[in-house]
Amino acid sequence: MRRFLHGLPGVDQVGLERRSAVLATRSIKRESKLQALDMAISMIDLTTLEGSDTPGKVRSLCAQARRPDPDHPQVPPVAAVCVYPDLAGIAVEALRGSGVAVAAVATAFPSGRSSRAVKLADTALAVEAGASEIDMVIDRGAFLTGRYGAVYDEIAAVKQACGSAHLKVILETGELAGYDDVRRASWLALLAGADVIKTSTGKISPAATLPVVQLMLQAVRDWHRATGELRGVKAAGGIRTAKDAIRHLVAVNEVAGPAWLTPQLFRFGASSLLGDLLRQRRTQQGGHYESTDRIGNA
Repeated sequence: MRRFLHGLPGVDQVGLERRSAVLATRSIKRESKLQALDMAISMIDLTTLEGSDTPGKVRSLCAQARRPDPDHPQVPPVAAVCVYPDLAGIAVEALRGSGVAVAAVATAFPSGRSSRAVKLADTALAVEAGASEIDMVIDRGAFLTGRYGAVYDEIAAVKQACGSAHLKVILETGELAGYDDVRRASWLALLAGADVIKTSTGKISPAATLPVVQLMLQAVRDWHRATGELRGVKAAGGIRTAKDAIRHLVAVNEVAGPAWLTPQLFRFGASSLLGDLLRQRRTQQGGHYESTDRIGNA
């Protein structure tokens, strides 16, 4: 494992950041912007991960997930609602029949500091409650000290505990040592069975930067070329504006390819992004910018 991961090509930091800067300047045609905004909305994992979360707050979030803009019913629903495991059952009931998935964070989120048994029990709690997606965190301490086998084994064990639920593996890239570690962690997660590799918990800064997302997109693209299997990427943390979201969609298209421009293969983990996407969407249709108080924030 160590030989393979350290045999991956080193990351050209200057080249990576230069390309990310170029991608960030790309624009889309005005007539395509509404389509891009709807695509971004459909890719959101609408998230609440606070100690103060209540069943009422989760139900409210689920109502918004089903109909993000009640005044504009043509707006698509989001991809999923992401909550703590003990609230997954509330979300499952609130979203029944909607097509919106329920994702639950697990494995001692956000630190990942607990025993394997506790992490697997955390996963089982979410799966038994009906969550169809599990967002797990890797043991960054194990990874940073080179215990790659331990990280691999834990991901594989959680994958087995997921059953039919999809597994998103959070790398917490803001705690990794650099771009080479992001590449290694991405490949390690893919080798262990991750359906999706995810940048961050949203609790650490920096989170989803464009260079990091670009590296992870390269990993799933190269994985597909090597195996024929499609794996996804989730950019989470720090993406708050429609402009940021569209920059990431451009990167998806340019780096991985148009096949990844679906909610099955690319997601935004966000709590505030939806509000700006809806405002920009209304601006495209109405020709004037809506004030914040006219549209509810997630």
